[in-house]
Amino acid sequence: MRIGVNVPNFGPGTNPDGLARWAKNVEGLGFDLLMVSDHVAVTSDVARQYPAPFYEPFTTLAWLAGITDRIMLGTTVLIVPYRHPLLMARMAANLHQLSGGRLILGVGVGWAKEEFEALGVPFEQRGALTDHHLQVMRDAWEDEADYGCGQIPIWVGGNSDAGIRRAVRLGAPWHPLRFTMPWYREALDRLKGFAVELQLPIPDLAPRITLRLTDEPVDHTERRAGEGTLEQILDDIEELRLLGAGTVMLDPYSGDPDETLRPEVAWQALATIAAHRA
Repeated sequence: MRIGVNVPNFGPGTNPDGLARWAKNVEGLGFDLLMVSDHVAVTSDVARQYPAPFYEPFTTLAWLAGITDRIMLGTTVLIVPYRHPLLMARMAANLHQLSGGRLILGVGVGWAKEEFEALGVPFEQRGALTDHHLQVMRDAWEDEADYGCGQIPIWVGGNSDAGIRRAVRLGAPWHPLRFTMPWYREALDRLKGFAVELQLPIPDLAPRITLRLTDEPVDHTERRAGEGTLEQILDDIEELRLLGAGTVMLDPYSGDPDETLRPEVAWQALATIAAHRA
């Protein structure tokens, strides 16, 4: 099973030097995948969770590709309705080529209504736009004479039934974000049910979990996967593997923008996990 890291590409402590240090640390610790987030207009609803500066994912990943060697690169998640599908197809294809085939495109429909308004994209149509844009992108990549990349791996993000169904329909790994283990087990039952209903194979699994290392066990019922002692976190990762996850993403950002000023805390937690990988 591969283990990746969601690197914060936003917040008061984020700058080019910091992003480079993140990338070199994550690759140096032996992790398999580095992913970043996506926002275009840092409207008030976005800024409450992910304040400026916010580094755009395609340009950021292209730069990080040049200062890393082997680690896979990706988005968790690219908000598909925000950009023209042919522009996304072109940028993704070029990034995939320039990085030596290291791109994974995690995608989602988005949630920030004010940001949709700022971009002139109808919020209520984001699901339909996502489906349309993804089809256009896949069709474009089939033209290898023009795009030259073949099909780029896509993960479908989202914890809703619509997101789960989209993963089944596309035959793409399902990429749920930050959940409790009881919720995940129940969601897998729904995933399997949708696959039976649609008469399609069960997709691969690539969940993204919290990474919050504590000295004492976390024992409340709302404990998220990846939260607690080293033993609890390793147990969560092992259970996810046994449930079929081919990749698990670790997300060390807990929601306080000031964390980006102190990345050493996250790096130490990641080093602890890396030292105990099976």
